Amino acid sequence: MSDLLSRLLDTRDWLMADGATGTTLFNMGLSSGDSPEIWNTDHPDRVATLYQGAVDAGSDIFLTNSFGGTAARLKLHDAQDRVFELNKAAAGIGREVADKAGRDVVVAGSMGPTGEIMEPMGSLTYKGAVEMFHEQAEGLKAGGADVLWVETISAAEEYKAAAEAARLAEMPWCGTMSFDTAGRTMMGLTSADMATMVDGLAHKPLAYGANCGVGASDLLRTALGFRASGVEIPIITKGNAGIPKYVDGHIHYDGTPDLMAQYAVLARDCGARIIGGCCGTQTEHLRRMRKALEDTPPGPAPTLDKIAATLGAFSSDSDGTDGAGPTRARTSRRRARG
Repeated sequence: MSDLLSRLLDTRDWLMADGATGTTLFNMGLSSGDSPEIWNTDHPDRVATLYQGAVDAGSDIFLTNSFGGTAARLKLHDAQDRVFELNKAAAGIGREVADKAGRDVVVAGSMGPTGEIMEPMGSLTYKGAVEMFHEQAEGLKAGGADVLWVETISAAEEYKAAAEAARLAEMPWCGTMSFDTAGRTMMGLTSADMATMVDGLAHKPLAYGANCGVGASDLLRTALGFRASGVEIPIITKGNAGIPKYVDGHIHYDGTPDLMAQYAVLARDCGARIIGGCCGTQTEHLRRMRKALEDTPPGPAPTLDKIAATLGAFSSDSDGTDGAGPTRARTSRRRARG
């Protein structure tokens, strides 16, 4: 394939993705309840600063400010008629930042969940999900995104709908799900379930994996599950920077740059080819992650004991692939110090 991400995956052992979009924008003044996507037209300079921070920290890939860019999400802000405009703007700002980077940097068009529940549990049909994702994808494509980046999905049918939208837009894509319930997504998928689903798609992603969730330890256990599946598609890990804490009216993540550097190396040794951060991950985290990946030789796949000893205990005894139901871990979660 001739797209930029494929070329980089063909020539590099690992690529570093970016960190947190929401956390960074809140630090810039975004108010709770406001639409980040509207900043693409109202405050393009701040969005460019978000992207530039990731590039300056060494990211090879950054996601656009379009996570909530479907009509269903924008409707909450009376902006459902601005899907194409806001997504095109998000990617267009990113294109300008990437083109002046002086090196290859991938602009990944972020596509988050619609926020609607898929049938039969909810009212969102597969066709409706495809239409919403396709509208968003066309805006990101028009703005110059190199690849579509589906993230934080929990339902198999919604993931498949995003894949179909990418096909209709004739765009390469990547896709991650969030595993936050004893190794499962909110809708019950395990790492093995996701790997099987991805391998069976007609329009396969360039890479797949996990983002967000309940902590870096759990996310890496999920990555080991992907590796064990034998599916030969590059793995993505984008873990949160520690554990969230509510302090002075705001959510703070307590993972230090040192902890995220250790996470990045362990992620690579778990088999991840694209490694980044999610909630709470700031530019200093990314800088330390990049340096650790460059300075630390590859090692064998870590044991679960090593992951827990380095990053903190797992939130549950099982990752779901053994058929066990959700149970709490017998040991208390060790919190990373920030």
